[in-house]
Amino acid sequence: MNPPFDIPAVDTKPVSNMYSDKVPAGFPSPAADYAERPLDLNDYCIKKPAATFFVRAQGDSMRGVGIYDNDLLVVDRSLSAAHRRIVIAVVDGEFTVKRLDLSDPDRPVLRAENPEYQDIHLKDGNELQIFGVVRNVIHSTLDV
Repeated sequence: MNPPFDIPAVDTKPVSNMYSDKVPAGFPSPAADYAERPLDLNDYCIKKPAATFFVRAQGDSMRGVGIYDNDLLVVDRSLSAAHRRIVIAVVDGEFTVKRLDLSDPDRPVLRAENPEYQDIHLKDGNELQIFGVVRNVIHSTLDV
């Protein structure tokens, strides 16, 4: 099945400097800020290049987990679609990103992470396919 967003990962090696200290989201830290080994975002985000795709999110049904309109999702097709994972699902031929709820394995539910949206309760006759699992979300703070 080819999704409308079929954008495979590329095998390039852009490198940035990585600082060894974590940056607090609370009070500043006076700790040293020396650089350690270079950071390769491909190594960080892409574990299996042949199974990795990039997808643009559309809408805000997943904002509760930090996925916003136009975010870039790193999707790994080699991962299992386990309970509570964020997945790219295909329901009756339509793609969506949702949290997979397998509390009742006979009746999977695709959960929105925004109370303004309804969950998708699959019924007899619905066709569900899992395209892949969302491994990472790349979000620009400039678009906020």
